[in-house]
Amino acid sequence: MSRLASGLWVQAYLRRLQIEAIPAYVLAHGDETAGAILVKLSPLDGTATLFQRVMAMDGSRPWDVLAEGAEAEVDAAITRQRAFDPDLWAIEVESRERRHMLDEPGLD
Repeated sequence: MSRLASGLWVQAYLRRLQIEAIPAYVLAHGDETAGAILVKLSPLDGTATLFQRVMAMDGSRPWDVLAEGAEAEVDAAITRQRAFDPDLWAIEVESRERRHMLDEPGLD
């Protein structure tokens, strides 16, 4: 399957979350065509998990945990990544049930 451009992927992801009534916000708007994407999952309890897409040995692109712990520490990780890569997208998903839908098919 072909990969969606970053901006299109973000739009599709936000729409899918909206359909499921999962609040999500763009924290940082990256490059529309090639920016990397980080997804911060906040269960609204002062903690968070930050996901990034990685390249697996088999050529697939699963989501992996980049940082987790206190929300302030995860936010600092996003800030560090943005300093290194200004084209990066950052999305925040708020779900007490820890639903992020990154493991659902259709958004590759």
